Amino acid sequence: MEKISPLSKPKPVILTCAQPTGNLTLGNYLGALRNWSKMLEEYECYFGIVDLHAITVPQKPPVLRQNVYSCIAQYIACGLDPKRCHQFVQSHVIGHTELAWILTCMTPIGELQRMTQFKDKAAKLGFKVSNEPESQGIKFTHDGVRAQASINAGLLCYPVLMAADILLYNADLVPVGEDQRQHLELCRDLAGRFNQKYSETFTIPEPYVPSTGARIMSLADPLRKMSKSDDNEKATIFVLDEPDQITKKIGSSVTDSGTEIKVSQDKPGVSNLLSIHSSLSGIDFPSLEDHFLGKGYGELKSEVSELLVETLRTVRESYYELINDKTFLDSVLKEGAQAAQKRAFKILNKVQRKIGLPDRPR
Repeated sequence: MEKISPLSKPKPVILTCAQPTGNLTLGNYLGALRNWSKMLEEYECYFGIVDLHAITVPQKPPVLRQNVYSCIAQYIACGLDPKRCHQFVQSHVIGHTELAWILTCMTPIGELQRMTQFKDKAAKLGFKVSNEPESQGIKFTHDGVRAQASINAGLLCYPVLMAADILLYNADLVPVGEDQRQHLELCRDLAGRFNQKYSETFTIPEPYVPSTGARIMSLADPLRKMSKSDDNEKATIFVLDEPDQITKKIGSSVTDSGTEIKVSQDKPGVSNLLSIHSSLSGIDFPSLEDHFLGKGYGELKSEVSELLVETLRTVRESYYELINDKTFLDSVLKEGAQAAQKRAFKILNKVQRKIGLPDRPR
């Protein structure tokens, strides 16, 4: 057995989680997953599939269950080698909800009501948080009618569960997008609040910002980020799209006025296609602009389509092989849950003891 040097330090822990909400997009792949796969050597990585977060909105049980397997298969197909990281399902690990409850009891409700994502999600359901002072409960307006209890408490407390997901593993670093930075700040506040009240317990997590990572925009509206929930099916490339689907979507993608192919604020459509090309080919923008000098948008779209088809072919073929091997996927999730549980129990037992809960019977 190889001996570990007493001078060797444990790798920093990175934790990142995602909901099992169907197919991953090209934006997920180029903006996140490819960077995650590069972290495996330098960090101890935990990748969580947060199925408990998913149920803050209505779910069909068979679909949710299948989406968990689909998500893990896509992760592996996109380069997350299960031999070099821990991939687990949130509901398989004891501690997420227990720690979330403890942290909820330390979180002023006003902090949760101010969360931008809560307001946005409420708005999507047709509600708007009222600014009028109220004596009881949270009040909303909906189609001009005052309403209460139409939005579940899980949607409001979602950020606390997210904080528990992170703090349960004492993660040093957390990859976050701009839409999650506010949640990470709440997590950091809660960790500091607990440490101050009960002594040093939690690591204060830092945001992990990769050195490279493409921000892929909608093909139909390049001023918006590419999203799996976009109503326009032509706006989003999914990693499991067939070659003809990819070609059609890129072919119908929005470009810009004029004919010059360059990266520019006034050419968001062309800039988006060049960003995809650069991410896949490794060619920098100035070189691409020289390459396409005097050429038309049709040639740009043709090259981007070819690069996408070839890049995603391996991902798609690997996925369909994996999704049909449930035994293997179960083994990956079992190992991941065991590793996650071992780490989670250490922090959970410490937290429960510090706040005065009796030790668990053995």
